[in-house]
Amino acid sequence: MPDPTPTPFTAIPILPLSHALNPATKPAFLADLRDALLNVGFLYLSETGLPKGLVDDVVRECRRFFEELEIGEKEAIEMKNEKSFLGWSRLDNETTALNTDHREQLDLSTPQPLPGPDAPLYHNLLAPNQWPSSAHLPAFRSVYEEYMSRMGNISMLFTSLIAEAIGLHPNAFDRFFDKDQQHKLKIVKYPEVDVPDLSDGASEIDRKKWEIKRQGVGPHKDSMLTSYLLQASDQAGLQAQNARGEWVDCKPIAGTLVVAIGQGMEALTDGVCASTTHRVLSPRKGQGARYSVPFFQGVSYDAQFEAMDVPEEVLKLRDEARKARKDDVEFTFVKGRWGHLGEATLMNRIKSHPDVGERWYPKLLAQIRAQQAAAS
Repeated sequence: MPDPTPTPFTAIPILPLSHALNPATKPAFLADLRDALLNVGFLYLSETGLPKGLVDDVVRECRRFFEELEIGEKEAIEMKNEKSFLGWSRLDNETTALNTDHREQLDLSTPQPLPGPDAPLYHNLLAPNQWPSSAHLPAFRSVYEEYMSRMGNISMLFTSLIAEAIGLHPNAFDRFFDKDQQHKLKIVKYPEVDVPDLSDGASEIDRKKWEIKRQGVGPHKDSMLTSYLLQASDQAGLQAQNARGEWVDCKPIAGTLVVAIGQGMEALTDGVCASTTHRVLSPRKGQGARYSVPFFQGVSYDAQFEAMDVPEEVLKLRDEARKARKDDVEFTFVKGRWGHLGEATLMNRIKSHPDVGERWYPKLLAQIRAQQAAAS
């Protein structure tokens, strides 16, 4: 008797966003999008409408930040200087899946004022950016403010298309956004690492050992609703994991963004939209550093996660698709654990950046470490 389990994905689909804007091609786009949401959780978005000149500027300023800025200038905007988790993180300063991420990065967000004295603790995530000095990078701020603004619009459009693709009203997710919604962005550098090529003949133990050494960012699922990765150099490294545990390459394709569905979207859609485990392997020696610019669509930190009223026929498709999903990464939005999204997000940030936790949130960091010790 044939196995009824759906076949796990082995490639990442490419969807042209322009097709969603044309009434003649929109139905086929939505059908392809629904298939990607149910069965992959990852896709390339092409024909996004982003000006090529702006994308080129984003890539240029990213490289300039990492290659031209002196260490003292970076330290002046270091993440641990502020409570917001916005700012520069030095190499090997973040952890994922209990292992060190071999990357250097700068975290930014769309403009936000400082929270008031009576705001909940998680509103500390809403704050102004720490920008690099305009004396050294005069175009940096304007380039990234424009890019974040445009990406905010793209993410909101795409979220409305997700709603339509699974049978909801285009505005179904609107109540989960603030009027002036914060979105976030990173610029990331993955330096080369000196490890052997294990394409043939390596034992599973050796392979896992060297993969940890190549951990640019470890296996994880993104948190919010959707994220959009601009791969700003030509090296492969980003991989999504299918239900067989196989890592599927998401190689850079010019003119595209890699879209990852977040755990928030999976929670809101009662599991219809798949949040897929992914990772980045650092480039090997001689390949050159890898650069990337991920944009993370924000959601109101005051939101409480609840399942949407997804049509029954789509829920049936979800039940089939779940047989071909792999879920071995901790899920952020377990119902009943957190009162608001902001609480879960703050704890995740402290876990990833313990240096910020030690300075600003020592009691919460102690709770996290106690939980990790008990689990191990």
